[in-house]
Amino acid sequence: MVAALVVLVLVVALLGGIIALVTSVSGGPTDHAQAAGSTAGGSAVPSATASRTTASPKPSTASPTPTATCDPAKVTVEAATDKAVYAPGEKPLLTLRVINGNPVPCEVNVGTNQMEFVITSGNDRVFSSKDCQVDPSDNKKRLAAGATDSANFPWNRNRSVAGCGTVKTEPRPGYYRLEAKLGDRASGQTIFQLQ
Repeated sequence: MVAALVVLVLVVALLGGIIALVTSVSGGPTDHAQAAGSTAGGSAVPSATASRTTASPKPSTASPTPTATCDPAKVTVEAATDKAVYAPGEKPLLTLRVINGNPVPCEVNVGTNQMEFVITSGNDRVFSSKDCQVDPSDNKKRLAAGATDSANFPWNRNRSVAGCGTVKTEPRPGYYRLEAKLGDRASGQTIFQLQ
């Protein structure tokens, strides 16, 4: 019985030595588990040589929004009088309005060297504010989008000629037309009456 037990212990020790030898030669059970995990798709760590897929950025399909600019054609001029009919001796107040019809602010020269109030009757040029103008000057203003700037000119019911020469006759009662100008911009004509 004792002999059988000694043989059994020897067999177990021999088997343990063989298992230890096989384990050290084959790289151990840990490497086998990692290899098995990599083929099974478990928690295996990818190798440094594995190919990586990077998402390429999608091209932008939206076009950039154009920046609005000041269009000089949308800056307009209007002429007005404070009344439609003036009693004898009453002096008309002439008005020039500049309107910025742009969706953005615009810089406009509203100086007296740009303005002109012209009064006519039929083919007769009765008056121009430039005929006797003294010290005309620039006045550049930044008009907000949709804003209006106004200038008034009191007319003395007199005639004028280029160069500010002397005119003896005065405008007679009747209908007159006012046109306001700002540089190369001109208003439509506003009709008024002198009694």
